[in-house]
Amino acid sequence: MLDPRSYRRAPTGTLQPPTGASAPPAAAGAQPAGPYRQPSPPTPGTTPHQRSGGRGRHRVGLTMLGPALVVSVAYMDPGNFATNMTAGSLFGPMLLWVIVLANVVAMFVQYLACKVGIATGKDLPELCRQHTPRPVTYALWIQAELVAMATDLAEFVGGAVALHLLFGLPLLPAALLVAGLSLLLLVLAPEGRHRFQTVTALLLLVLVLGFAYQCVRAGSWHGVLSGLRPELAGSQSLMLATGIVGATVMPHVIYLHSHLGRLPATTSPAEKRRVLRGQRTSLIATLGLAGLVNAGMLTLASATLRPAGGRSGQGEQSLDGFHDGLGIALGPGAALAFALALLASGLASAGVGTFAGQVIMRGFLRRRVPLIVRRLLTMTPPLAVLALGVAPMQALVLSQIVLSFGIPCALAPLAWFTARRSLMGPVANRAVTTGCAVAVCAAISVLNVWLLTRAVLG
Repeated sequence: MLDPRSYRRAPTGTLQPPTGASAPPAAAGAQPAGPYRQPSPPTPGTTPHQRSGGRGRHRVGLTMLGPALVVSVAYMDPGNFATNMTAGSLFGPMLLWVIVLANVVAMFVQYLACKVGIATGKDLPELCRQHTPRPVTYALWIQAELVAMATDLAEFVGGAVALHLLFGLPLLPAALLVAGLSLLLLVLAPEGRHRFQTVTALLLLVLVLGFAYQCVRAGSWHGVLSGLRPELAGSQSLMLATGIVGATVMPHVIYLHSHLGRLPATTSPAEKRRVLRGQRTSLIATLGLAGLVNAGMLTLASATLRPAGGRSGQGEQSLDGFHDGLGIALGPGAALAFALALLASGLASAGVGTFAGQVIMRGFLRRRVPLIVRRLLTMTPPLAVLALGVAPMQALVLSQIVLSFGIPCALAPLAWFTARRSLMGPVANRAVTTGCAVAVCAAISVLNVWLLTRAVLG
């Protein structure tokens, strides 16, 4: 028997037998223990989720659906209520084609956002910080924070109006109550936990059921095919179309989704492709549902708030007016469903907006602020707007126009990064995909320049 003291230490720090000694015998079918154990290579073409069986695949499917659900909430926020129902009450179903087109563009953009996280293991703000000059990084961060503030404005105004409609509270105290409820949601369902996705899904269910009830009562889907023909009716309809795009292609959620879609850098290309296919399916399902809700808002307003055969401009153009008009046309149940859906939209999108702001600051500046502290800071602008007596409807529509200006600032870096094979590897964009991203960015930029010119020239 060998003396244990005769063993020598290898440079790697493991114990080796003395020269001329053989390794201890191993039992049949078992690997030797200690320094003699050899790692087993994984089975080619399999992943941990696949090796876990059907139950594991089911959990993976739910995990993929969670980020898509969180993202879809932002496409049904109070800003969507304002732009879509204003468009329906003023122009009937004429701008329905804009909602459909914007929803398709949103699916495409969000697919690119999760793709960059899956391929690189980093979110879009982190990539901007690493691959752009410092002045450009700071400029992108500033505009992203302005976009986040515009989102907060829509959420607080919408939630405050909903509480005013439900309980008759004045707008400013109602906004303070919305702030408290949003803080409570962040405490009960913090970032990165399944509880947040569960709470978000429940609020989303309230929103969807509320509009489904109203649309069924109104029969608002009859005669809407005319709205799928692309047309506009003057500068006001073009401004509303731009607002609809801004309310649908949400720039702050581009940053958030790139964060939610991250995978470890060691993930194999085959696994990345598999996850990307699953995320694409989840996005089509959840954003397709969001598109139906947005279309329902417009057709509902067209069917109930615009006089039959009336000229554009005769419909109600405030959230209070929409609520009262639905109550008159469809009864108190429809008015209650509208107010509850508006409240659920404001609360759910408040949490999503706060997490998006955290991703923006952490990625661009490598700074992390506690979620509750950030929520307290971002409450100030919307509360100031309400305290100054700005009309809630005007604030909502303008917030969506600000969001539209932020889209090119998020989409241009996204198109650039996803086209670089050095970053994306085998899942880099094809030339056609990059061309579509550039075309979307250029089209929205042209709309924004038109709006800016119109504002300057009065």
